Amino acid sequence: MSTTSLPVNVTPNGYVGFDSIPKQIERRLLKRGFQFNLMVVGQSGLGKTTLINTLFASKLAETSGRRSATEPVGRTSEVRALSHTIEENGVRLRLNIIDTPGYGDQVNNEKCWDPIVKYIKDQHSQYLRKELTAQRERYLSDTRVHCVLFFIQPTGHGLKPIDVVVLKKLCDICNVVPVIAKSDSLTLAERERFKETVQKEFEYHNLRLYPFDSDEYDETEKELNEEIRDSVPFAVIGSDTMITVNGKQVPGRKNRWGQINVEDEAHSEFPKLRKFLISTHMQDLIDTTAHIHYEQFRSKQLLALKENSSSEKAQQQQQQQQQQQQQQQQYQPQQQQPPQPPGAIQQQSSQPQQTAPAAAAPQAPATTAPTSRTLPPGHAAVANGKK
Repeated sequence: MSTTSLPVNVTPNGYVGFDSIPKQIERRLLKRGFQFNLMVVGQSGLGKTTLINTLFASKLAETSGRRSATEPVGRTSEVRALSHTIEENGVRLRLNIIDTPGYGDQVNNEKCWDPIVKYIKDQHSQYLRKELTAQRERYLSDTRVHCVLFFIQPTGHGLKPIDVVVLKKLCDICNVVPVIAKSDSLTLAERERFKETVQKEFEYHNLRLYPFDSDEYDETEKELNEEIRDSVPFAVIGSDTMITVNGKQVPGRKNRWGQINVEDEAHSEFPKLRKFLISTHMQDLIDTTAHIHYEQFRSKQLLALKENSSSEKAQQQQQQQQQQQQQQQQYQPQQQQPPQPPGAIQQQSSQPQQTAPAAAAPQAPATTAPTSRTLPPGHAAVANGKK
């Protein structure tokens, strides 16, 4: 019988060197690079492409909306993925931007979210197939969607019914971060009222938005997550143009009545979004996707696979039994009479067997055999004399 003792804290008497493990991991990760997959969902004209370019300070994508009034509107939602490699201070990031043009642009938007949901689930399914392969790669290419930026139209009234439906479906399968697009179209007072209204709707519809609560977080991380939840949805502004503010080039907008600095938190919550999305929670978004959303999908798929295999096995056994029964009925010999005791056999053999009557044959005249009888002495002599 084996026993396991409780761990005991030990302080080495001298330097060992295992404190360099984080540096070893860092060197290996820097050599391999990082992967981040970001999806943007929202109606056309809300500045999705512009915000992505502003987030990463690069020209990553071109607008996928209509460029002229004569260009027809797409009939269904499409999913387009663009891959980029960005390097900053020796850190290489492989960034996938997944755009969804055509979402919510029709008069009848029923089921317009199906291609988006299908794409997210398909990436989980592809990763699961790679995991279950007998000779899989050492490092699996990860195309699972780590974060969805959901763009809310700045109406000032609240969420649209289609927004509620799509948010419910997306929150079940991925990390969702909602933002108020083009918030510069609202005054500061209107923006605050709109945020409060949307936050109440989030709570009313029980939408499980990122970041989530977890016992693994320490107090500092919990306070940071609480601060982020109070800021959701982020009221953001994006800009591809640079303006000069206090002698410094910053992204912004310049109008006849003034200018808007995207980097100024008094004008926009874009700095909060960028810090949250990239500086503090990017790795947590990746881990949450792998350990929560993908694990839920994986467990459901494996359970369904097990149930299907067991049902197929039961059907095969039933079919085999039916085939065996049919073969037995087909080749089974005729049943014989059970053996009888010897006395019954003799009795049966002593009984005359009934046969069919044969044709009557001519019979000879019957002769009677002489019978012996005792004669008187005189008669006996006469008889002898006659003879």
